[in-house]
Amino acid sequence: MVRRCVVVALTSLSFLRALANAQTPVSRDDAVASAVTRGARLGLARADTALAYAQLLSARALQNPTLSATYSKSAPPYHLILDLPFDFPTQRGLRVGSARAARAAAQYTFAFERAGAALDADTTYTRAVAAREKAQLSRRNAQDSDSLRRMVVARRDAGDASDLDVELATVTAGQAANIAAADSLTYLSQVLDLQIVMGLAADQVAIAPTDSLTLPPAPSLPPDSGLPVRAAPLQVAAAEAALESARLAARLQHRSIFSSPSLMAGIETGDSSEPGILPTFGLSIPLPLLNRNRGPIAQAEAEHARARAALALVQVQSRTEIARARRELAIATVKIERDRLLVTAANRVASMSLTAYREGASTLPNVLEAQRNAREVLAQYIDDLADAWIFAAELRVITLTPTAIP
Repeated sequence: MVRRCVVVALTSLSFLRALANAQTPVSRDDAVASAVTRGARLGLARADTALAYAQLLSARALQNPTLSATYSKSAPPYHLILDLPFDFPTQRGLRVGSARAARAAAQYTFAFERAGAALDADTTYTRAVAAREKAQLSRRNAQDSDSLRRMVVARRDAGDASDLDVELATVTAGQAANIAAADSLTYLSQVLDLQIVMGLAADQVAIAPTDSLTLPPAPSLPPDSGLPVRAAPLQVAAAEAALESARLAARLQHRSIFSSPSLMAGIETGDSSEPGILPTFGLSIPLPLLNRNRGPIAQAEAEHARARAALALVQVQSRTEIARARRELAIATVKIERDRLLVTAANRVASMSLTAYREGASTLPNVLEAQRNAREVLAQYIDDLADAWIFAAELRVITLTPTAIP
């Protein structure tokens, strides 16, 4: 029964490997570019940017004049009046400034969401590559375990091993084959997740990651000296722009107690006592008797307070995330250096134990334990490499400033 399980698992591994080899090769840069151009994450941020631009156009727009034509029985009976509303100089400047700051906040948010979409693709690609490396490791382990089982069977037939050793080697080979099949399925699942992030259909595997899992490039970041930096991260810059927009909007509402005045100019005609066209001029000034704009002022002040609180929260979160990402990247780098030494030592121990078993100087459990340790150490090395890639990519995104937008 165990042997049949091994055969079935190895057959499944061969099928999965052939399936993966038949897909379109995709590099990390290709995955990131596809996620940025075809992914669904940027839709909302793109719409917010378009809305902010439309609001800026509305803020810059001038009010249209009104042409009135009236008739009265009293002389002169015909009246043609042009009413041109206008803003106080300070009102227009504040309105345009608030809309411009809101558009800057939307642009910073879009840039951060774009970097976040690239981060999602980069992180998912890293997980897929790590799953591929672990699947390949499990497949090699399954093949080595099956070779060891055949060796034990040959030694049992020669009288150098017992039936217990054969059963132990057979069970170990079956477990290794099952783990290899499960890791291969995990790899294919990660590839499907990558296709979703890239904006591709995920009903079947269509791509195959090609990059190798090496040491991540060192992020080009300024040293963490503890001093304030000039350029704030994108999420902080967006919150600062939103606060400036809310501040200008509050000032605008305070100065909008008097609504827009208007200039009136026109002509009158039809008076028999004064023939010809008679000019008329006037100025319309609204009086804040029934409404002193108290509701919009209160709303603008509340939005200003909310924007101030949001900026304080984003600043704390940004500092915390940057410090955490720096710490996790440093820890992952140290673990990688330690894993390198452990992988070399564990492989050497596994090779020496297998040689000693061939020569009859070691027992089968010692060989299996050495091989298990080597597999676990190498799997941990793969996980630590993936963590280092993920933390480095995250640190690049959360420290991206408006002056460094790609």
